Formats: sequence, structure tokens, C-alpha cells
Amino acid sequence: MRPTTAFVLAAGLGQRMRPLTDDKPKPMVALAGRPLIDHVLDRLAASGITDAVVNVHYKADVLLAHLAQRTRPRIAISDERGELLETGGGVVKARALLGPRPFLIHNSDTVWLERGAANISRLIEAWDPQRMDSLLLIAERVRSIGYDGAGDFDLGADGRLSRRRKGTETPYVFAGVSIAHPRLLEGAPSGAFSLNVLWDRAIANSRVFGIVLDGLWMHVGTPEAVIDAEERIAHHDRA
Repeated sequence: MRPTTAFVLAAGLGQRMRPLTDDKPKPMVALAGRPLIDHVLDRLAASGITDAVVNVHYKADVLLAHLAQRTRPRIAISDERGELLETGGGVVKARALLGPRPFLIHNSDTVWLERGAANISRLIEAWDPQRMDSLLLIAERVRSIGYDGAGDFDLGADGRLSRRRKGTETPYVFAGVSIAHPRLLEGAPSGAFSLNVLWDRAIANSRVFGIVLDGLWMHVGTPEAVIDAEERIAHHDRA
């Protein structure tokens, strides 16, 4: 049940990234000399992911032309140009392309600097399909770049996740990568909806777990975040 396929969320409008996305989709915005999508796909391939399904919508032709030049991982396209389906609806639409096994889900605007073992490999090693419907990579909120919210989750001693209660802060934020068992999608809504709908249902059944990212997580969602991330990457490369 070791995942070898990933779904890469690349169909968003990239409105917070403007003007960098005036002529290209957000996954094609350059970070340290490479498009964001290449940071994601290269890391997936290095962790043993052989196949990736990438959804497209905004400025899709630009992204498709770039992806056609790649050979690893093998890429299939889930075309959402007719209707933007959000994160959950996008996964449901791509279901047939993802196969019958558990799979990764990876945002295209999430990157990090590794500190120890590769985090995707750690996530895959921690995956337990008997106990889990989903396993999320989470990051320490106060040590992250490009995020200024109150956090997403609390982490129990047994590795289970619970939602932040309204009006409180939590130590951890979702780092943009998860593993999903196909049963997570059973009874999913139709049309556009967020993955949070499926996670909340699984959390209620104590079936969502998390591991903490080892390194510096960077949410690259704005032009300012690109600058901050490039400064951290350059410092890391010089160290």
C-alpha cells in the first residue's frame, strides 16, 4: 500500500500572486530559477513517486506546454478548464486517473528546506492504511514563511489531528501535502468543494493523522512570499 502516485493541485486562479500570474498560472511562477511546479514534481520523483496527475484550469496551455517537456514522474492531466472544482472536487474528478491505491495530494505553492530525512519519504513511511484515511504533513506555525494565520490543527500524542477551536490558536498549520486512502472519497459531494469537508468527516471518526515537517516550511502564495522564500533558499544554499 506504499503510495506511488500523486495528485498535484495546479488549477487555482492565483489571484493573490498577481501581477506574477497575469500571463501564467501560479505553478509556473519562478522560485529560485525554477517554476514552482518543478520544485514539487522533482521532490515527488526523488521520493519514489512514479506517476503524477496534475489538474489544470487557469492559463492551462502555459502549464501543459511545460509539463510536456518532463519525463519524471509520468504525468497525466485532469482538465478542469470547463469548471474549477476546488481541492476536494478536483480530487474526485481525477479519481479514475489516480488508481485504486492510496495516493499523495500536493499543493503547488508549498515548498520547504529539508533539515533531516526527506519529508515526503517520512510521510510515506508513516502511512498506515489500517488506521488512517488521511495522513497530513503539518508544520510549526511560528517557524513558517508566508503564513500568518492562527494555525489549523492540534496534534495528539497518538498522532491524531483535531481542528483548531474557534477563537484559539494552534501550533500547527497544514503544510500542503497529504496521503489519502480511496475510502476518504466515499460519499463525497459532487461539484466544487474543499478537501476540508472530507478531512472533517474523517477527523470525526479519528481517522486523520499528522507528522511534523522537519525543516523550514514556506507557503509561496504571494509575490512577497516569493521574495522571502528566495532569500531563505539562497541563505540555505550558501550555508
